[in-house]
Amino acid sequence: MIEVVCGIIEDGEGRFLACRRPKGKHLGGLWEFPGGKVDAGESLPNALIRELREELAIHVSVGEALDPVDWDYGSTSIRLHPFLCRIVGGEFHPHEHDAVYWCAPDALDSLEWAPADVPILDSLRHRVGSRSVDSPAQPAKVPDR
Repeated sequence: MIEVVCGIIEDGEGRFLACRRPKGKHLGGLWEFPGGKVDAGESLPNALIRELREELAIHVSVGEALDPVDWDYGSTSIRLHPFLCRIVGGEFHPHEHDAVYWCAPDALDSLEWAPADVPILDSLRHRVGSRSVDSPAQPAKVPDR
């Protein structure tokens, strides 16, 4: 089983970062919470910090861990470890995704998510409810801190 981390990144307006995998890649066109594989000997929080720096050129503060998700994609199985995060620096630039959006909790369900991320959405919904914000989805940039 492959250990994978993902960041549930919330901005100062209560929106969450959603990233779309590019066409031509595994799960291309589906949305996900950003992250990636854990290297041998690497802690989960350090893996997430590294992955978000590589994928989005951001620095994050890693917070609370949510329940991990075990998912079998047929050819591979993963254990996805989600963490709540805040951006603390960086020059936001997506390197691995073809679209990134800040979404209000009530807008997250309008996206087509990678299967392993769906249980995380359920957990997030339970934590924050279905609150909405004035602009439910917009292209992402580093939020004001």
